Order: sequence, then structure tokens, then C-alpha cells
Amino acid sequence: MLSQKTRYSIRALQHLADTWRQGPVRLDSIAEAQNIPRKFLTVILSEMVRGGLVNSTRGRDGGYELALSPLDIRYGDIIRLTRGSLALVPCAARNAHEHCQNCLPEAECRLRGLMLTLRDEMAAMLDKVSLADPITLEPPFADEPEG
Repeated sequence: MLSQKTRYSIRALQHLADTWRQGPVRLDSIAEAQNIPRKFLTVILSEMVRGGLVNSTRGRDGGYELALSPLDIRYGDIIRLTRGSLALVPCAARNAHEHCQNCLPEAECRLRGLMLTLRDEMAAMLDKVSLADPITLEPPFADEPEG
């Protein structure tokens, strides 16, 4: 599952994509609109600035805005920046590879093979979709309360 930090990061960047070329957006505006705790959002946006996805402007008319066009920011980039890997298990991570505890040797593990395939398919999909692409809103599942 995506971490809370990654989900907040995506929502904050989606918000900035919606306001692309309208000038800097104040932190409080993003926090309120996206229901993200202000302190957590400060940390996230600082990380996005260091990662080159967001620009920060200080002062009365300051705030945050995308450093790149929404067309040039892919969901895969955001997830890698915040989570470090698209792999669901440590042995399938490309950059943060670790041997799984209590597992078979990697050369014998079919689960690892499946997870490598899944990682590559998910990466290919997430690297195709940018912040500029429309995303269809789906209704909640019937047994879940809204909100």
C-alpha cells in the first residue's frame, strides 16, 4: 500500500497541477482543500522542492507551484520520490533491494518472480500517467460509507 506521505504528496501535487500557471498557492489553501495536516504538508512540499517538482516563493504573495508542467510529472516519479520503490516486497525493489526474511533463496522463489513482473507492469503504467491526465472518479464501494 502507498504510505500516507505518498498519498498526501500526490494530492498536494494534483492540487498544484489544477492551479498550474495561476501563481503560487498558499500552504494553508492546499492543506485545507486536500485535508492534509499543515505541518506534514510543510515537510512534504520541502521534499518536493528538493526533488525539483515544486518551486517555493516566500513573502506575502508567496506559496508553492509546480516547477514543471503537469505533463512532465509522472505518478511513478512522485511515488519513487516519496516511497523510494514501486516494489511490494523488498526482494523486488530495483534500487533498495533487500533479501526477504524467512523466505526461499531468491533463485527458487516464484513469489519474487511474480512481484518483479508486477513491479515492472505497475511502473510502466505509472510512468505513462502524468498530473495532466484526467483520472476518472469512481463511486465508493457499496458497503463503505462516503467521506
